[in-house]
Amino acid sequence: MNFILSASTLLKHLKSIQGVLNSSNTIPILDCFLFELNKGELMLSASDMETTITTSLKIESNDSGSIAVPAKTLLDSLANLPEQPISFIVDNNKHSIKLKTETGDYNITGQNGAEYPKMPKLETETSIVIKSDVLGNAINKTIFATGNDDLRPVMSGVFCQFNETNSIFVATDAHKLVRYTRNDAKAGAAASFIMPKKPLNVLKGLLMGVDDAVKVEFNKTNALFSFGNVNLICRLIDGKYPNYEAVIPKQNPNKLSLDRSAFLGALKRVSVFANKATHQIRLKVNGSQLRISAEDLDFANEGHEILTCTYVGEDMEIGFNSRFLLEMVSNLDSDEIIIEMSAPNRAGIILPNNKANPAEDVLMLVMPVMLNN
Repeated sequence: MNFILSASTLLKHLKSIQGVLNSSNTIPILDCFLFELNKGELMLSASDMETTITTSLKIESNDSGSIAVPAKTLLDSLANLPEQPISFIVDNNKHSIKLKTETGDYNITGQNGAEYPKMPKLETETSIVIKSDVLGNAINKTIFATGNDDLRPVMSGVFCQFNETNSIFVATDAHKLVRYTRNDAKAGAAASFIMPKKPLNVLKGLLMGVDDAVKVEFNKTNALFSFGNVNLICRLIDGKYPNYEAVIPKQNPNKLSLDRSAFLGALKRVSVFANKATHQIRLKVNGSQLRISAEDLDFANEGHEILTCTYVGEDMEIGFNSRFLLEMVSNLDSDEIIIEMSAPNRAGIILPNNKANPAEDVLMLVMPVMLNN
């Protein structure tokens, strides 16, 4: 099979799907992109067995066939080519590919396209349609809070819950939790699944700059995301997600509101002086003053800053992991944030004080650390 296409167009499409490829594979063909040509449409696929992404583009060719092309060799070749037409001359018997450019010829040894893992078919699926920016925001706001514990695989993904009134996305690693709700994304019936982190990261990149609505189809084992000329299908995490609502404290009489960027800057500066093992940072609120401090007794390092704030409640002192606080505050868009607390040994709730989008609701929870006074 033979075809001609633009080098930069091909590189752009391959870069969009390469994120799913693993750096080391036990099955050699998974180091390749699958090229499938059928009557003027070229479909490009990448897979790691758990997740498969396909993207397609129109080209001028009446040939048909398939070939698996080594991904790194092809990407490195295209990255160093100026924009020009590039010809692919494929020998399907020898599984060899000749690339012809304006200045040179290059030969690559590929593999039999028929042996490439097939995209699984969804049966008895549920489907919803969601705006690309809603899904992109949901991934951005939650993915950092997922866990990495192999013993608790359900926590290594994002819990996606759809119903007739809203859509809820939850991530937790037992130390921090994010619940992102969209009241403008609704499904015809209640449904839920746990999506792994790796395909979510790939999906996040694919959704950048996309205006299309995303069709999400899923069953008990797989989920398929379709938009534009892209299809991403992945294996879901099997298991029951923990009851996240039970860990969110409902009564939080102590409410602290302050400027987000001032708080973030102070956290970044003071956390430099925190213990490198515990990352412990201390918040002491007294009237309209918030004292942020950290110390590392091993090296006699100490730092503190004082910010003005609005506070309702009893004076209190509470400790948190500075890395968790930094991640959460960085992922909020609001100019002002609210920190709700009940006691030094109970979880703190971080909320945006003003919503950029009235249909959006973000709640972040962080567990305290024991202060050694």
